[in-house]
Amino acid sequence: MASFTTSPSQVGKKKVLFIMGATGSGKTKLSISLAMQFPSEIINSDKIQIYKGLDIITNKVSESQRSGIPHHLLAIVDDPDYDFTIHDFCYHVLHALDTIVQNGHLPIIVGGSNTYLTALLEDPDVAFCSKYDCCFIWVDVSLPVLFPYLDKRVDEMVDAGVVDEIREAFVAGADCSRGIRRAIGVPELGEFFLREKEIDDEAQKEKMLQHAITKTKENTHKLAERQLSKIRNMNHDFKMFRIDSTQVFEAVLNGVDYKQLYEEIVFKPCMEILKQFLEETTVVKKTSQIGEQAMVCV
Repeated sequence: MASFTTSPSQVGKKKVLFIMGATGSGKTKLSISLAMQFPSEIINSDKIQIYKGLDIITNKVSESQRSGIPHHLLAIVDDPDYDFTIHDFCYHVLHALDTIVQNGHLPIIVGGSNTYLTALLEDPDVAFCSKYDCCFIWVDVSLPVLFPYLDKRVDEMVDAGVVDEIREAFVAGADCSRGIRRAIGVPELGEFFLREKEIDDEAQKEKMLQHAITKTKENTHKLAERQLSKIRNMNHDFKMFRIDSTQVFEAVLNGVDYKQLYEEIVFKPCMEILKQFLEETTVVKKTSQIGEQAMVCV
């Protein structure tokens, strides 16, 4: 494991790495890969993965996959109906950052809830950019390639038992607009669970199940599109390093060994970006926007 030439708190402001990207674009893999090279801890910024339970449909990284890297804000809420607010998120992130910096480690914030991240970065009460020097890595995948990969991932979730996982947690009449039940797949399969009891024909049941799975895939596509739109908007205000991982995902879909490709076009460039970021002192620039000043962390 490489060591810092300077600790995150020794020169200028404390340093924080953000890893951005649409759902399924490889943010988690990259965050752990980088954290294994630098003394780091990871902060989850996926608002659904904050809740305990439904590990398959929420695609939580397992303990064995974390490679010993400490993770914060992951499965910390017991109540599936609790409305984890933006205020809650900012409070817990700031607390985690204090802990990580005190440990002498680099905080890596990773996840797809970009509304939460925007609030964290732009809320004047939080004043994040006045305290932290930020680096943003955006892992991008062309949507025509990402969509079939997301479909493949849903199919793998089904094979892993996601239908039974959601069935066990299903509560008729529960509010799917709050808490962990907002997770894509829960309301879609919930409709199936409500209707399957009324139908005896197994072929019809299977057809209904496949319809729910298809809706899950379609809504996952829509989520990716929304996330990508928000990232593009954020890119106007914050300097992001865009890493195009499309070729890697094409290789995955084609059943080709992608490891060397990933190393060359994703991991190595990100390592260089992070090394340079950790070595440089903090510079804060202001960029004029309509009627306001926005902080840009570089």
